[in-house]
Amino acid sequence: MLFQLESVTKTYGAVTALSNLSLSVPTGAVGLLGPNGSGKTTMIRTLLGLITVDKGSGSILDLDFRERQLDIRRQVGFAPEDECLFPRVAGVEFAAYAGELVGMRSKDAMQRAHEVLDYVGLGEARYRRVETYSTGMKQRLKLASAIVHDPKLLILDEPTNGMDPAGREEVIELSRDLAHNKGMSLIFSSHLLQDVEAVCDHIVVLGGGKLLAEGKLKDLKQV
Repeated sequence: MLFQLESVTKTYGAVTALSNLSLSVPTGAVGLLGPNGSGKTTMIRTLLGLITVDKGSGSILDLDFRERQLDIRRQVGFAPEDECLFPRVAGVEFAAYAGELVGMRSKDAMQRAHEVLDYVGLGEARYRRVETYSTGMKQRLKLASAIVHDPKLLILDEPTNGMDPAGREEVIELSRDLAHNKGMSLIFSSHLLQDVEAVCDHIVVLGGGKLLAEGKLKDLKQV
């Protein structure tokens, strides 16, 4: 299984972000679909061990998210929706730093940073400061930084948000290539069904912190 949740509940004051959520999802390209506020980002942060849940248990890549947070972050790449890039830092420096954060040696991290920037199409912009990047370039840099350590699983949270059509298609194509040609499992979180359909085979639909549907995309479309 890619990840499992058992009766997970997470509240923020009077707001219930996840409500007694239980599911078990196989490896592969998984779409996490739902409107803003549905609980997608909270579920991702739960799986990564970034937040503490009120109750429940679970695992990702067979690692308990309550006890194995460091191991999880070494095996998972995460590109958050929020702005996370440092100003006055070159793109290649940021990607290399992301590798060092998960334990790569500086020399290896820098070499790998050059490789992943070439892969995402930022080779010519590798020495530019990140604040000069366009929205699409920033999204591709976040993706490159998430795969610099060659993770077993890549998690993308709203990766096409705010992008123009050309940039959106670039990110979708990269996501599809990683999941279907490079053998990397993927969680692609979005509120856009067409983006999820373009990348994923399996889908999890959330609404109000609850599981609304889960299964193979082709099967759910026939219901």
